[in-house]
Amino acid sequence: MDRRVELVIEAIGMDVSRAWETAELAAQVHLSASRFRHLFKEEMGRTVAEYIRERRLERAELLLRTTFLSIKEVMSESGFRDMTHFVPYFKRRYGVAPSAYRKRLAIFVKH
Repeated sequence: MDRRVELVIEAIGMDVSRAWETAELAAQVHLSASRFRHLFKEEMGRTVAEYIRERRLERAELLLRTTFLSIKEVMSESGFRDMTHFVPYFKRRYGVAPSAYRKRLAIFVKH
């Protein structure tokens, strides 16, 4: 994998909740935003935004599974800015809304 893409992935991984801008990430690896978007998609098979969203969803799932934070707190801690984006993306990825996901986990823990 291209080292520049690796560096950006590391940066995102260190603070997934941050409001990342493609131009900022590109500047970190000394590329234009356009060239960076092309390189990232070529290397990762998805756009920067799609990659960040996937990492945020993984973070949200982890928080739902391991903490007692409210759904709104989980949303915020994982980098989503509003429920109108968070809930549909979560549901598409995990098959249920965040609240239902947590309830399902509680049922498994009790038995």
